[in-house]
Amino acid sequence: MKTSLDCVPCFFRMALQEARLARPNENALHQDIIMTWSKMLPELDLSVPPPVIASHLSALIKKKTGCGDLYKDDKFKANQRVLALLPSLKKKIDAERDAPNGDPLGLALELAIVGNYIDRGIDLDVDWEAELNSLAGGINPQIFFEFRQKAVAGGQVLILGDNTGEIVLDMLLVEELQSMGCHVTYAVRSQPVINDATLEDAQFVGMTRLCDVVESGVDTPGTVVDRCLPDFLQRMQDADLILAKGQGNFESLEGVWPGIYCAFKVKCQRVADDSGLPFGRSAFCLTSVEGVGHRDGPGGVD
Repeated sequence: MKTSLDCVPCFFRMALQEARLARPNENALHQDIIMTWSKMLPELDLSVPPPVIASHLSALIKKKTGCGDLYKDDKFKANQRVLALLPSLKKKIDAERDAPNGDPLGLALELAIVGNYIDRGIDLDVDWEAELNSLAGGINPQIFFEFRQKAVAGGQVLILGDNTGEIVLDMLLVEELQSMGCHVTYAVRSQPVINDATLEDAQFVGMTRLCDVVESGVDTPGTVVDRCLPDFLQRMQDADLILAKGQGNFESLEGVWPGIYCAFKVKCQRVADDSGLPFGRSAFCLTSVEGVGHRDGPGGVD
């Protein structure tokens, strides 16, 4: 997905947010960062996905402030908070498994999608904990049916992770896929960027004890293919099934690598327009080749 002009205000909001987070109360430095970013942005190639542009901003903030992992404390708190919820959520899935016509995989997927709201790159005030307890249900049934058909025993499933906090909910999905006999590998970012999960986070929450965890090589808030490690690209080629979590992964892979299942919350109008789903919906869709348009529709989550 190419960056659009609609993305520009969001980048400026993020620039000011991160400048203030890195060096509070240093107004002169904040102004310098915004002015420098104002000069840089017109020179950047908007034909790349938005996460690539975001990586230039992250590099600028780090250079100007000396701060690398801006959201370290936030990420720790998010992981802790969702870990505290995990036992009760596991009980919900167990109950779904025991219920007549229950669908524990579908429930685990819906919970994992709600976790995508834990995103510091988007300015949203959402009670994601409340949504965990009141799922609307109804992810696109046709695409979910196809996904389930491909999640076969012995199959290689690659999950492209996204945010901290969200990674804890992804563990529920990993467990369900493993119970179906799938071999699951979970991918994280190679460098801190916004509040995305890294190997350190995967170790903290216990994902590394649950399944194989690998780094993609990227330093962007999305799996930008030309920044991935060669070995990781081979993993993507060899996978029987790829599930990309998060809006950043959708932005990076749509129109670039077809046939990837994407699960995320629609958190900006531009993505709503591209996905065909209203703002705030849970999206479960397939990436397409450039210009074709991927499949989703009325079956999304309310």
